[in-house]
Amino acid sequence: MSKVYYTEDHEWVRLSGDEGVVGITEYAAQALGDVVFVEPPAPGRVLAKGDEAAVVESVKAASDVYAPLSGEVVAVNQAIVDQPGLVNESPEDGGWFFTVRLSDRSQLDGLMDRAAYDAFLKTLE
Repeated sequence: MSKVYYTEDHEWVRLSGDEGVVGITEYAAQALGDVVFVEPPAPGRVLAKGDEAAVVESVKAASDVYAPLSGEVVAVNQAIVDQPGLVNESPEDGGWFFTVRLSDRSQLDGLMDRAAYDAFLKTLE
């Protein structure tokens, strides 16, 4: 079973073994509005936690997606490049951005589980 972690920048990472699928949360997708362009990181790129990893543009704004964990990008979701609206339709499932092979599992300690993320969202209201 995979475990999902969240950041205060509204990214999520779903772990399976030593790889994590990364995307933005429903909260972030709603805040952005209609997504019209996505530029994921190139496969093979090595990211440090907190690096700007991807760009997402909506009718309202452009925003960076940050790497929630350090590691190497091993896959990108071509579907969101071809159909950026998938990010709005399914931000925490089919609208994922990229997969990263973790280089430092201890970084998970700095991330939130769903309950902690939901509590964090309440502080933003």
